[in-house]
Amino acid sequence: MILSINPKQLFIALDSSDADAALSLAKTLAPTGVSLKLGLEFYSRYGGAGLAPFCALKMPIFLDLKLHDIPNTVAAAVRNVAALGVQYLTVHAGGGSAMLRAAVEAAGSNVKILAVTILTSLDSNALKEIGYSGTPDQAVLRLALLAAESGCAGIVCSPQEVAAVRAVHGQRLSYITPGIRPLGSDTGDQRRTATPQQAISAGADFLVIGRPVTGAENPAQAIKNLLN
Repeated sequence: MILSINPKQLFIALDSSDADAALSLAKTLAPTGVSLKLGLEFYSRYGGAGLAPFCALKMPIFLDLKLHDIPNTVAAAVRNVAALGVQYLTVHAGGGSAMLRAAVEAAGSNVKILAVTILTSLDSNALKEIGYSGTPDQAVLRLALLAAESGCAGIVCSPQEVAAVRAVHGQRLSYITPGIRPLGSDTGDQRRTATPQQAISAGADFLVIGRPVTGAENPAQAIKNLLN
């Protein structure tokens, strides 16, 4: 069965060091009803002030900073971000439950904290290099439990793990999946990928997609193609 995809389920990754180009693309995409993701590349150059023109578009914004530090430092950073007008912020689940709880408390009702589990650029061999035992599925399940018990609104995981996590946590969490590649697309530096339909069928609530849209000759049409 082919499941329909709502444009509100799409976060378009505008990670860029060119604010003018990113804002121009955001304005082009605004009528499609999608949401935006801005990350470390953008934030490290423009900071919070650079987000203001994007927030003015009234499109939901997912700020993907993957904060990972001691609880007090992360809490302070989250409070700073909460004043910027974004709706979602990522922290690393690997920071542990105390850090996750500190982030959730600092965010209050203004920002939803999303816990990043295992990066989609990592496979089993890469996990072994950094000391994780077991498969990516097992690591994601462990970290998802930390996120759920710490009060996070959702997790970020690859589409290959989302079904297993949803089977355990159900509606307790929202599930955001990067590594989305339409059929025939280059996977780039992603290792654990899926098509939009595969991810939605597996149980993803939101899809993060970048280059297949931002690199398209007609980004708005690329989004229409994803929805059909």
